[in-house]
Amino acid sequence: MIDGLLATFEPFQMLMIFIGVFSGIIVGAIPGLTGSMLIALTLPITFHMTPLHATSLLVAMYVDSITGALISATLLRMPGSPAAVMTTLDGYPLAKSGQPGGALGLGIAALFWGSLLAWIALATLTKPLSELAVILGPFDYFALVMMAMVLIASVAGGDMIKGLIAGFLGMLVTFPGIDPSGGEMRLMFGVDGLIGGFKFLPVLIGVFAVRQIFADVLTIKHRPEPVINTNKGLFMSWGDLRRFSPNILRSSFIGTIVGILPGVGASVASAISYLVARLQSKTPEKFGKGSEEGIVASEAANNASVGGALIPLLALGIPGSVVDAILIGALTIHSIQPGPLMFASNPDIVWNVIAVDLVATFVMFALMLGLVRFYIRVAAVPKTYLLPVIMVCCVVGVYSLNNTMFDVWTMLGFGVVGFLLERAGFSLGPFVIGYILAKVAEAKLRQGLMFTDGDISPLFTSPLSASLLVIAVILLVWSLRPERRRKSAARHAKGA
Repeated sequence: MIDGLLATFEPFQMLMIFIGVFSGIIVGAIPGLTGSMLIALTLPITFHMTPLHATSLLVAMYVDSITGALISATLLRMPGSPAAVMTTLDGYPLAKSGQPGGALGLGIAALFWGSLLAWIALATLTKPLSELAVILGPFDYFALVMMAMVLIASVAGGDMIKGLIAGFLGMLVTFPGIDPSGGEMRLMFGVDGLIGGFKFLPVLIGVFAVRQIFADVLTIKHRPEPVINTNKGLFMSWGDLRRFSPNILRSSFIGTIVGILPGVGASVASAISYLVARLQSKTPEKFGKGSEEGIVASEAANNASVGGALIPLLALGIPGSVVDAILIGALTIHSIQPGPLMFASNPDIVWNVIAVDLVATFVMFALMLGLVRFYIRVAAVPKTYLLPVIMVCCVVGVYSLNNTMFDVWTMLGFGVVGFLLERAGFSLGPFVIGYILAKVAEAKLRQGLMFTDGDISPLFTSPLSASLLVIAVILLVWSLRPERRRKSAARHAKGA
């Protein structure tokens, strides 16, 4: 840990952290732009960096891309990310009532303490969890991935069936190309460009960046009148900190636990924390009308979920969120395989990620307090100017991967696929995470079958793998219950 912290203070390393935090906050503050889009567009730039510098830049972007959404949610009534929706409910009314500085100050303090408390969990739980994961056999790991897929699909916008379909569609995307075990060509359809399969970067940029551009072109609207920002009340007093400390601790704990669960994400953490805060509040009637407790609960949980999501990524190699899936791809590009063996093979990378999370939290706190007025001006830039620039960056970044137009067409194709899936009500989170997890699942399943000469029965007879599969089935059945109740209610209503 000490070595990791000392490494972050190397000049170029600090520059990468500063750039990552600054750009993450800006992108988070602009409605429609997301951290996943930013990291996807930045990946080509990291190809010629060292793994340490690349991970520092990307992790800093990840940690703080959710932070900037507080500014647009509070002052523009436009959440910069889905996770800031709950903040909008109370942040904007409080700002409109004449306390914009107070609303921002509460949010900044909450997200700082939420990030800090989640970092403690990241630093203390990751290594023990990775040591426990080393004992997992190939079939155990395959069962764990299947359980993660069910859990991810179960929170995909409340529609379990669509979540599962999206996840398995993502898995299907990995099949074309060379069979990783036998070396044979499969599902090529006579297209030479598919020899290496669908590359990670074109798929990623297409699904997130290009899809968002298509959606924004159709939905560009006038922005609401921004609140006039003042710095009055921006700095939280010690009295306020003591008053809100139970809420901060509770919300940070909820955010960290929800972040650890694969695929759940900051939006769910924010909603759960907000609901719990309202139930515990002595003045629940103020929620949605400018409640300070609501802002604190939402922002503390949002940022705590980021640190929590890094735990399964480093310890198990399983993404805790969509952006974690992108980080796994980024590490793979630099020949680093996330998972329990990272502590033995790449300990410098692991501790660097943990250290960058801490340092980026303090840098973010300083930049958020010092540059609020600048961020609000950036957030107000019309999309008509932003979208063409982003599209050019997408094409250049993808083409530079292999200097081939096939990757550009792949990006555009998956942009259309992502747009159509979202329009049809499918969540893109399970799609991307299914794309990432499919390779792990196939490798572990084939490895297990090689060990047992093709006998798959140990998958169902091993206590650990069988238990994980049973949990997956229980989660599947449990998640289908609300859907069945909804359809039943619809039939009764139609009959009436």
